[in-house]
Amino acid sequence: MKKIGIFYGSSSGTTADVAERIGKELGVPSTQIKDVSKASADDFDAYDVLLLGTSTWGDGDLQDDWYDLVDDLKKKDFTGKQISFFGCGDCESYPETFCGAMGTLYEDLKGTGATFIGSVDLDGYDYEDSQAIIDGVFIGLPIDEDNQDDLTDTRIANWVEELKSHF
Repeated sequence: MKKIGIFYGSSSGTTADVAERIGKELGVPSTQIKDVSKASADDFDAYDVLLLGTSTWGDGDLQDDWYDLVDDLKKKDFTGKQISFFGCGDCESYPETFCGAMGTLYEDLKGTGATFIGSVDLDGYDYEDSQAIIDGVFIGLPIDEDNQDDLTDTRIANWVEELKSHF
């Protein structure tokens, strides 16, 4: 199996919790689940598959810890690596930017040579718009722990199965 690294930015702890849950579902050791506030761009080199998690703030902004790191990641050559995204958002309070930060990460990294996997169908989500919708699907796994926490475990399990089909 390919070596998977899970990297997340989390201000309130929700995205960190989701990262741990995804890691558990995939059987990824906790040593391969990393807070981006403590990571460098070189840490990403050790992995074949990168699962990148961010919460969405304000008008679709990245979680703060991503900003400095993503500037370094944009310069990397990720040819041969697979990248997928997961994001936390609030579809009721911020329906016009729901989980949009995943789209921001995608836009920042689409020129790195990586292959993007793990898109999610729009069905079952209640929102107005999102920067994370690329070609009619979410670019990764959107999670709303504020309003749809009862769906999170099923969504993670389904997404993980989708990811595994690419490994």
